[in-house]
Amino acid sequence: MKKWLQKTLIVAVALLTFGAISPNHEIWTNLQDKNVSKHAVGPSQSNDYSIGLEDSLVDDSLEDNSDSIEDLFITSAKKLSYMKFGTKVGPVIADEFDSVIFPKIEEAIQSTLASSGDVHKRRLAISEKPAGDYSEKIFNVYDLEDRKDLIRFHVRTEKRPKDGYYYNFHYHIAADEFTAHYSIGDIYWAKDTPPKWLS
Repeated sequence: MKKWLQKTLIVAVALLTFGAISPNHEIWTNLQDKNVSKHAVGPSQSNDYSIGLEDSLVDDSLEDNSDSIEDLFITSAKKLSYMKFGTKVGPVIADEFDSVIFPKIEEAIQSTLASSGDVHKRRLAISEKPAGDYSEKIFNVYDLEDRKDLIRFHVRTEKRPKDGYYYNFHYHIAADEFTAHYSIGDIYWAKDTPPKWLS
């Protein structure tokens, strides 16, 4: 059965039964391909809300092509960024984010994936729930087996006297234990207080 159809079916049943039938039920293992290891597609232990992105990142069809994995990370990163911005912030900063900030995020993701060793042999995932209110987290790229983050992308709201509010985009990496700030860039909001994230 096609992976996307199987995952859609799992999500539909979970939503329709309000979780009474879990995806670990025997029917789901019977629908899996016989050549796929049951351990490789087992349930995620992620604290993030997940609808199967982690499994799709280690899909057998992507193992031979690390470019597809990078493309999947890039696409997910953009979606998560706009999810964090919400409908109030997103339309205002979209042009500058797409032209200035996101290419640098993309470059940081590619360099992290390149430095993380043999990408198609590692099980990497991207977190699926950006933080709301005024929290900084946009998304993290992490190793599924070690459950450790490799890179964390954040956006901080800064009030600068007489100038107004700016969004400071930056990231942290595991190599220095997430202590250093690697600046990506700033986007000006306005003099008035910006809305909360995810609004």
